[in-house]
Amino acid sequence: MIAKALEVGNHTETTYFILLGFPTGPAFQLLLFSVFLATYLITLLENLLIILAIRSDGHLHKPMYYFLGHLSFLEMWYVTVISPKMLVDFLSHDKSISFNGCMTQLYFFVTFVCTEYILLALMAFDRYVAICNPLRYPAIMTNQLCGTLAGGCWSCGLMTAMIKMVFIARLHYCGTPPINHYFCDISPLLNVSCEDSSQAELVDFFLALMVIAVPLCVVVASYATLLTTILKIPSAQGRQKAFSTSASHLTVVILFYSTTLFTYARPKLMYAYNSNKVVSVLYTVIVPLLNPIIYCLRNQEVKEALKKTIFCNRSGLQGDENFSG
Repeated sequence: MIAKALEVGNHTETTYFILLGFPTGPAFQLLLFSVFLATYLITLLENLLIILAIRSDGHLHKPMYYFLGHLSFLEMWYVTVISPKMLVDFLSHDKSISFNGCMTQLYFFVTFVCTEYILLALMAFDRYVAICNPLRYPAIMTNQLCGTLAGGCWSCGLMTAMIKMVFIARLHYCGTPPINHYFCDISPLLNVSCEDSSQAELVDFFLALMVIAVPLCVVVASYATLLTTILKIPSAQGRQKAFSTSASHLTVVILFYSTTLFTYARPKLMYAYNSNKVVSVLYTVIVPLLNPIIYCLRNQEVKEALKKTIFCNRSGLQGDENFSG
């Protein structure tokens, strides 16, 4: 596809990018399309069921599950920002994306990534208060505080993404640059710029340091104190119960941080490695798919609520059919 270009000074203003995606044969492209489509639909269904279970079951109207509902809502949009365009590109010869479309995808993707970093830290803090200060937990984690923390979490994500996007969108891109990725991310855009991107990279590094390092410190401090408290519990049953409520969240934290930490700490450097796309698949496709499964497997309350939600809906449908019959 021939992209139109406008001459601006000595630079050519780019109006399109080409997403190279996964360059393979047509048969393998179809296979990838099927696998990623199934993964996308399952991820949406899992997170939707968790949201419905939390809303419908009064036993889950607690701060821990309030934040889990936000995480599920976030991850539904997190995968939706990337997957539909990626799926279309598997079946299409035209893999172009407009400049505005690319920047929009980048903005929302960075918003959700930054929000998830902070949200996971809030969930770790919630587990710390619940286990280390159980008697004061209801007084500390009030509905008002939870709402304020969740709102602040989303606001930080939106503002961080806006600042990053402004610096990246101001860079000059020559012609129709090919992006060796399957979506518009920070690392490929910094690398295909035809001018010095050191200022944008510095701003991105500073913001990444704030959004990744600060929440990570909160997570480490919370779980270090939490584990010390759990080990002091005299009964083995008490220790197991306390640890089981936090194990699922800790697993999710490890998965998300381990797959994104190095990518977003030094994005321009990571683009030089061919494994960059594989690592990106882990945190954009695999981790959102696994998160709901991890919470369900490790948390008895969530499993019971999901059973009620699924079977109640099924019973309601059968009742409607019998009534209409």
